[in-house]
Amino acid sequence: MLEDGLLESASQGRHKYFRFASEHVAQLVESLMRVAPPRKTAAAAKAPEPIRAARYCYDHLAGSLGTALLAAMLRKSWVKDAGTDAKQLELTAKGEKALALLGLDVEATRNRRRQFACRCLDWSERRDHLGGALGAAFAEHCRGADWIERQKHSRVVRVTELGGEAFSRLGLKLG
Repeated sequence: MLEDGLLESASQGRHKYFRFASEHVAQLVESLMRVAPPRKTAAAAKAPEPIRAARYCYDHLAGSLGTALLAAMLRKSWVKDAGTDAKQLELTAKGEKALALLGLDVEATRNRRRQFACRCLDWSERRDHLGGALGAAFAEHCRGADWIERQKHSRVVRVTELGGEAFSRLGLKLG
């Protein structure tokens, strides 16, 4: 299916993720599922809601919060794809100005010894969230501004009331 262009793969660490190559392929598979005989299987186990909603992925935000953040940054043209490498992102002048207004030191973030901004595939949402130095700096900013609180001994994050207001101003739809 990869060779025929129906699936695409993305490697991330030790894992390899597969997705349909286009919306047309997804629609075709959905059509086939409508005519297939029903299967009797146990319901798929879901991760608990708090970890799906908001969590850390290493040092950057993930879950529906993280994917909504990246989607908003793309929609607002704060970041854009960086040419040929589909995983890498580039901060636009508009994004640099917006993040500076929020209080992020973009220059210091660029000088970190790691990739600046990249897509990181979210295991619960199956969409990308913001990774790299920029993702980490934004998560640090959120924690420092009391927009989020990390649950003790966990990767789970809770959005505070102040954070909910801030994310709403940024155009993120939470919950």
